[in-house]
Formats: sequence, structure tokens, C-alpha cells
Amino acid sequence: MPLPELPNIRIGMAMWSHPGWKTLFPGMDAEARLAAYGRVFGTVEGNTSFYALPSAQQVNIWQRATPEDFRFTFKLPRRITHELSLRDCREEVLQFFQLFEPLMAKTGVWKIQLPARFGPESLPVLTQFLSLLPEGVGLGVEVRHRAFFAKGEAERDFNRLLMDKGINRIIMDTRPVFALPAINEAITDAHQKKPRVPVHPLATGANPVVRFIAQPHTPAAWGPGGKPADLDCANNQAFFAPWLGKLADWLAEGRSPYLFIHTPDNSDAPLLASELVAQLAAHLQALHPGLTLPSVMLESTESDGGQFGLGLQ
Repeated sequence: MPLPELPNIRIGMAMWSHPGWKTLFPGMDAEARLAAYGRVFGTVEGNTSFYALPSAQQVNIWQRATPEDFRFTFKLPRRITHELSLRDCREEVLQFFQLFEPLMAKTGVWKIQLPARFGPESLPVLTQFLSLLPEGVGLGVEVRHRAFFAKGEAERDFNRLLMDKGINRIIMDTRPVFALPAINEAITDAHQKKPRVPVHPLATGANPVVRFIAQPHTPAAWGPGGKPADLDCANNQAFFAPWLGKLADWLAEGRSPYLFIHTPDNSDAPLLASELVAQLAAHLQALHPGLTLPSVMLESTESDGGQFGLGLQ
């Protein structure tokens, strides 16, 4: 099956503002930084909504700062997913989506991240909860209970539920960061917060979501002295290589994937994204020599004039 003329894949970061990105996405305020980010990337993980609801004014700022074809992936509040465990939360769901009404058209996937204690016995609760959500919105579910990765009946039931409803299973690839020992604070923090679960690259909906949790990419991100010379581990490009074929397959099937690039402290995530996107572009062009890929240059404002390119937004 041929690919569309322009591959419909969105690539982004875990955030749109980071102290280490101030020369890449300059701006005196959050709106300016989001606008600069949105000129390069096509999506972002809106994790702030998990911890606290923004003000209505803030939602309008996010709407104003981004282009019409930009897509957020906001996470449902932990009040709903973790504290209430999806139970008795009709009012909270209504309040959440009413608040985000100005951004409904710009949100591609509403993400439901479930805690590790949410196991197979809770699938009926998830089914009932899904009936509370607005019709027609794109949804993604991230699970962390080991039973959903065991390739047994529990995982089959979970995948079947998502497929029947056209909901995306969010895929976490934490292999790169867990290939490292906890040799600095950022890696230690990632080991504590990210789930160490198998990678099951299954598309259950139209928008497969991949969260690629990579190793530090630049010497500065490793801390003083850079990467230890005796540290033997596969690099990010090697871990990313299997995704080239999988993303190409999904595109050929007419799906529209979302790819999010993380590093332990995310300071060098944009630079890593540029290299991984180049890998992906080369792979797609080798499969389809006539394919034309868009490219966006992101220029550093530092005196060295450094720059790198990103495509496939």
C-alpha cells in the first residue's frame, strides 16, 4: 500500500518549555515559547493537566499561541485516574472537558494514564468510564500493570476493548534509559518514575502513540565529565531502529502516529529528535524514492549559530 504524499506523523516532546531550550525556543513568556515550539513540532505532551487544572485564561493562551494544525495530547487529571480510579467522577470529567473546550479541535489524543495497581479486574470500570467521555474525541490509554504485558488473557481482553472502541494503546519504550546504570540524578529519577515494561508495538486505533524514553544524548546532559568511557550500552539510534519499520507500516495502513521523544532531563531531547527524525526520513525515502518530506530548521540563538533540522511535523 503506498504512503500518502506527506506522511501523517506528529513528533514532539514531553513539554514545550525547558530551561535548556531557551536559545532554541526563545521568548520572554510561556506563550512566546509555546509559539516558537509550535513552529517546529506538530504536537506536545500536555502533562500539566495531570497535576492541576489550568485557568480558563491559560487554556485560551495555549489556543492562541499554536497554529491551527498543531495537536496537543492532554493527560486527564490524576484526580480522575489515580485518586478516584475512574469511579464516581462524572462531575470531574464534565468540568475538565468544559474547561478545555477552546482546545478540543487542537487536541489529537486525550491520554488516560492508569496506575500500576489498575489491573485486569478493573477493565469493567474502564469500560464504564469511557461512556462518560465526549463522543468523537481521540483517546489513548497507558497501562502499567504487568498483566497487561504478559500476552495472556488479560492483555487480550484489554487490547480487544481498545480495538472495539478505536482507542489507542499508548506504548512506552523505556529500554534505552533502563539499559543504563543509575549514574546520575536524572537517570536515577527516570528509573524511579518510568515503568520498566515490555514493548508491545500494537496499533489498536488510528493514532498509535509511542513514548520513546532515550538515553542522555549530549556530553552536557551526562553531567561533569560526560559519558563514562567504560560504560557499555547500546545507543539511542540502535534502540530506535525497530521503530523505523513499525512507523512505516502504520503509515502505510493509513494510521497517523504520534511520536514523543524524551531524555532523562529532556534538556537535549530536541537535538535527539532531529537525529531520529533524520533516520526515519531516510528510511521512508528508501522505501518510497518519490516521497517528499517537509523540513523545518530550528536555529539556535547562541553565538555559535548552531542549528538542526526537523521534518515530518
